[in-house]
Amino acid sequence: MELGNFSLSLAVKDIEASRAFYEKLGFTAFGGGTDQGWLIMTSPTCVIGLFQGMLERNTLTFNPGWDAQGRTLEDFTDIREIQRRLKADGVTFVSEADEDSTGPANCIVVDPDGNPILIDQHV
Repeated sequence: MELGNFSLSLAVKDIEASRAFYEKLGFTAFGGGTDQGWLIMTSPTCVIGLFQGMLERNTLTFNPGWDAQGRTLEDFTDIREIQRRLKADGVTFVSEADEDSTGPANCIVVDPDGNPILIDQHV
């Protein structure tokens, strides 16, 4: 099963301060905007999301259908198929994608240590 591009979504208190800090580490803004309360930043080897007032905790995020630059992949495992496979393996969901829908959707599971995992398909 291919979960798609991985990123870490950070629950931040001050998005401008966080943006400035991560720029010093070599990250550049890729999507969103501080005026929207979220910002996606990339470095040559990873992607992070900064979210002010949107997430309760730092969250592991997977994006089916995207590569690390946010480009749509020609072939990928749809989120509804991922969800069906995880359910068959006994994984419990906090929120689910509508099985009857197509295109963009998301679902959330929590690992045994309480870490939220967001599977967020944009295509």
